[in-house]
Amino acid sequence: MASAKHGFGWWWAVVLAFVMGLAGLALLGGGVWLITLGGSWYYALAGVGILASAFFLFRHEMLGVWIYLLTFAATVIWAFWEVGFNGWAQVPRLVAPAVLLVLVLVTIPALRGRFNAPRSAMLAVALLLAGAGSASMLLNGAHDTPLVAQETVIVAPADPATPAQPATLSEPATTSEPAAPVDSTEPATPEGPVSAPEDPLATETDVAEAPPITYPQLAAGADWPSYGGGMNADRYSPLDQITPENVSQLEKIWEFRTGDLPEDGEAFGNQNTPLKVGEKLFVCSALNKVTALDAATGTEYWTYDPKVSRDAIGYNASCRGLAYYDTPGATRGDLCAARVIVQTLDARLIALDTATGQLCADFGNAGMVNLMVGMGDSAPGFYSPTSPPTIVRNIAVVSSQVKDGQTREAPSGVIRGYNVETGELAWAWDMVRPDQEVPLPEGEIYTPGTPNAWTIASGDNDLGFVYIPMGNSAVDYWGGDRRPAENEYSTAVVALDVTTGDVAWSYQTVHYDVWDYDLGSQGSLVDFPTADGAVPALIMPTKQGQFFIFDRATGELLVNVEERPAPTGGVEPENLSPTQPFVTDFPSQLKADIEEKDMWGMTPLDQLWCRIQYQQASYEGRYTPPTVDRPWIQYPGYNGGSDWGSVAIDTGRNILVSNYNDTPNYNQLVPRERVDELGIVPIGEPGAGANSHSGISPQAQTPYGISVNAGWRVPFTGLLCKQPPYGGIMAIDLDTREVLWDRPFGTARKNGPFGIPSMLPLVIGTPNNGGPVVTASGLIFIGATTDDLLKAISLETGETLWQVALPAGGQATPMVYESEGRQIVVINAGGHDFMETPIGDYFIAYALPANDNG
Repeated sequence: MASAKHGFGWWWAVVLAFVMGLAGLALLGGGVWLITLGGSWYYALAGVGILASAFFLFRHEMLGVWIYLLTFAATVIWAFWEVGFNGWAQVPRLVAPAVLLVLVLVTIPALRGRFNAPRSAMLAVALLLAGAGSASMLLNGAHDTPLVAQETVIVAPADPATPAQPATLSEPATTSEPAAPVDSTEPATPEGPVSAPEDPLATETDVAEAPPITYPQLAAGADWPSYGGGMNADRYSPLDQITPENVSQLEKIWEFRTGDLPEDGEAFGNQNTPLKVGEKLFVCSALNKVTALDAATGTEYWTYDPKVSRDAIGYNASCRGLAYYDTPGATRGDLCAARVIVQTLDARLIALDTATGQLCADFGNAGMVNLMVGMGDSAPGFYSPTSPPTIVRNIAVVSSQVKDGQTREAPSGVIRGYNVETGELAWAWDMVRPDQEVPLPEGEIYTPGTPNAWTIASGDNDLGFVYIPMGNSAVDYWGGDRRPAENEYSTAVVALDVTTGDVAWSYQTVHYDVWDYDLGSQGSLVDFPTADGAVPALIMPTKQGQFFIFDRATGELLVNVEERPAPTGGVEPENLSPTQPFVTDFPSQLKADIEEKDMWGMTPLDQLWCRIQYQQASYEGRYTPPTVDRPWIQYPGYNGGSDWGSVAIDTGRNILVSNYNDTPNYNQLVPRERVDELGIVPIGEPGAGANSHSGISPQAQTPYGISVNAGWRVPFTGLLCKQPPYGGIMAIDLDTREVLWDRPFGTARKNGPFGIPSMLPLVIGTPNNGGPVVTASGLIFIGATTDDLLKAISLETGETLWQVALPAGGQATPMVYESEGRQIVVINAGGHDFMETPIGDYFIAYALPANDNG
């Protein structure tokens, strides 16, 4: 009958005391563990305070409230001492303790020895102070505040002649034809004709009789004829109809859906940037369907379906882009006088007529080239191209993604050049056997396991060079048996001469890469300002957030690079490079090394767990070597810095725009015996696991598998262990080499614990993939972030001027073009499985209202 004598308040104190006791025990136990690892004493002391408070609350004594008030006050002092007024950093330190404070204060009416003040007034004041304090601290640091890049010494170019002012600102394939095709595909805007190289064996008579063939240098304008806009890959549009003043009036004018979506949990993540030539828009679906649309209305002209099997999906189903080619001297209207080229997930190179969507019969075998020739036996999805070929002069340069972490005997990373008109193999650069005859003798294959190039290359028709951003060898996290050529060309930018396939020059951005720091960005061709005038240059962003800038003819660096000491140790200290290259006189996205205080979570408990993990791990800063006896922290992680989205460059203002990631990985090598015990085998072998971007990868034929915690997630809640921001966007003045602005990028609206969207419109800085486009009017258009928004950002200030919610993730780079007098922005909202954004099959176009187009 005792329960009948006690009301709600009495039982509330008992229940709260019990919950606080459990939390206190966890904090005390975990805190003592953290102390033994050399970490903060706060958690153990807070655990003692909460346990003492719980004890007296259970006894219904007012002393329990006083003890918690003291504990909370100490927590506030400690929190501000450790991270100051950083609102997001204070979330795990103060929000849960503030909520607990309110709950503790609610027990006061049921306690002995309580205040004599009126209960209602006391509770109201307590609630107001606790709630207002927590909210103000959160909001104080959660708005769009500038970021400061670390590890960068800004040095102006030496003695510039005229310092510039900062800017102020398979089955048979099928083709469907819903509408009668009209050949509205006019040649794309050239930057200037380029002559083909002269044949050194040609006689004077030969030269006189055969005028040189010229190849147009494609450029963006009314059209968008290449993945990066034009061949320079600067993602710059000279269009200016949409301005900072009217961008808020943008509206959706059409939407097209491809129909390619997952059916049985397959990994999808289409990142297509369409092409626009004449009045046709060419889009590519996740499973490589190519569709020609009316650029103004989105009406379908034709679709070609290559019938790609879903078994061919490797990392994920994606078609980043297509390549366009206008045959020199061809008669307008002839079949395949203009063509689009697509690489399929099942490793075919296909040429299609732009007017009809028909296969180009004179290309390869009835319009197709089998890219598996010379690759040996390979499981579906192992060698799986996701990027477009790069056409330089009349050569289509092809490479492919090779699925990471499987085995040293992975398919070759060979780079090949095909005649874009005939499909004939012109050359093959196998780095281990560069002089190998073409085609390969029957029965031979290209060297397995060599570094591949999974991303997009860029090219210079004038020089006849293609610039390849190289990846890593087949096994990312151990290199003990790599060949000398692999150690020379992995994670390097390699310039190949498209007439021969020979290396013109190369530069390695990471020595002996055992961190999966492959080059993921497309290089951009610009005229780079130097003391001696503008130099035709190549800007290559990296996953470490650095920008290597070269004279694109010679490979000479146009920035200062310093070889700095790097950590050694791990499982192969004898192989690691004692130094790594750092750019010293151009801004970077490098941040300070992370510390224990940078750990995050939803509450003090998951933050405590992350702190314990931090102290358990090996961490010596950048390039911490892989370890097997304990985890190691890789910061930035393999998704750090710049990836496939690349950069945009306003060539009128000489401003570079780059979005980037700022996340670590938490990795550990796994002994071969343990990998075998777990039954983990590479793709193609019986029992091979499903596609996964984390967990343990086999790295067969090496001593170790690899366990990767990409982003370093907190168990249970799924939040990230490092405090925000996780991504940013910045603008750099190329003339002065100064950062104009650098801000967190992405809101928390689609992020939250347990995968539940918080819908908070607060800027947190989210992971982001997919790049920017910049226009002559001073606007940046970009999706990329995990909040599923397409944004228009001021180039001058970095302020978001307009945004719209997409029906799926926008992990593709937008494009900008003009049709029927309207400037149009198009983005592929395809989502991305690794980024955990909604999957879709949308292409969506935005423009100003028809009567507002100037």
